Amino acid sequence: MMTEFKRTQRDYPLSFKIAVVEQVEKGEMTYKQAQQQYGIQGRSTVLVWLRKYGRLDWRPGPPDLVKRRLPVAQTTIPLTPEQRIRELEEQLELANQKAEFFECVINVLKN
Repeated sequence: MMTEFKRTQRDYPLSFKIAVVEQVEKGEMTYKQAQQQYGIQGRSTVLVWLRKYGRLDWRPGPPDLVKRRLPVAQTTIPLTPEQRIRELEEQLELANQKAEFFECVINVLKN
């Protein structure tokens, strides 16, 4: 007589899934550590949650910087000095535009 083992599938509440995803995305633990710490079944369960509920791009392969609109400064790609200067000039221009805008708002409010 053979004994069959049933696979028990657990349903996790959405709040638990989101809490685990936030911990992994904050860098408090890896998704594999979260799986072990919380006794989550399935090798890719936490990774599926990260792809579904996470704020970061957890798809396999190189990151798609255009779709996620990540600033170049947040990537690990080293910049040449010319690229860094161009980036800083763009940031300066944006800061100047904001300052000019807020000066106009203040002038309108004064009058």
